[in-house]
Amino acid sequence: MATEEREFAYARADFARVRQLIHQRAGIALAEGKAEMVYSRVAKRVRALGFATFADYLSILDDDQHPEWEHFVNSLTTNQTDFFREAHHFPILAAHAKALGRELRIWSAASSTGEEPYSIAITLCEAFGTFEPPVRIVATDLDSKVLATGRDGVYPMERVTTVDDERLRRFFLKGKGSRAGHARVRDELRSLVEFRPINLRDTRWDVEGPFDAIFCRNVLIYFDKATQRGVLERLSRRLAPDGLYFAGHSESLLHASDLFIPRGRTVYGKAKGAA
Repeated sequence: MATEEREFAYARADFARVRQLIHQRAGIALAEGKAEMVYSRVAKRVRALGFATFADYLSILDDDQHPEWEHFVNSLTTNQTDFFREAHHFPILAAHAKALGRELRIWSAASSTGEEPYSIAITLCEAFGTFEPPVRIVATDLDSKVLATGRDGVYPMERVTTVDDERLRRFFLKGKGSRAGHARVRDELRSLVEFRPINLRDTRWDVEGPFDAIFCRNVLIYFDKATQRGVLERLSRRLAPDGLYFAGHSESLLHASDLFIPRGRTVYGKAKGAA
């Protein structure tokens, strides 16, 4: 791995060390081909702290309690998402919510910057015809920065292009002054969502079920098989017997058929006999 043209010395051993650290801390399995991505993201932290090499920077992470861990993990987690991503899920959620006929608890387990939980909130406001639907949404993520963005609920206009004009008028406020060029989620929607930090790789989560729906989309693909299995087992335990699990378009739960059974396109129910 050449380092002559880089701002910081970055050897193959450094990349291997990053892969080891992020796997141990967050369960993320970085592929061999991610060396350049790692350099571009972590170099910002090397520069910010004034280190000359990656090795010097990584040495501070030998301390499990070092405050830099939060920045390190945040730099390597992928947080690209959109409003109403995988749009076929939301009519299914609306029908499911109305059929249950009770107060709902929904978990967005990899909420990123908040587009997913707010899409859920909009869907249920429309389904029940009120800004006060019978629902509480828990939104969690590993990355503290994206959680802060979600709580704020303010997005550049280019981030809401997947929201149609009718929904924009009803559920967002147009920014003015310093917020010009941005849209803010209405307070009524924000009040439906509670953001909190959770590392899905941890064996204990500060969130209790049962949930009537769990969204955990496009995150398991970053974990190795053993970590995936552990996460799916814990998610299954928190899903109500008649609840629905919404997976990502690139994820299959065939290897967890004892936990989840197909109920539609990347939608699953809880398998009979699952804990």
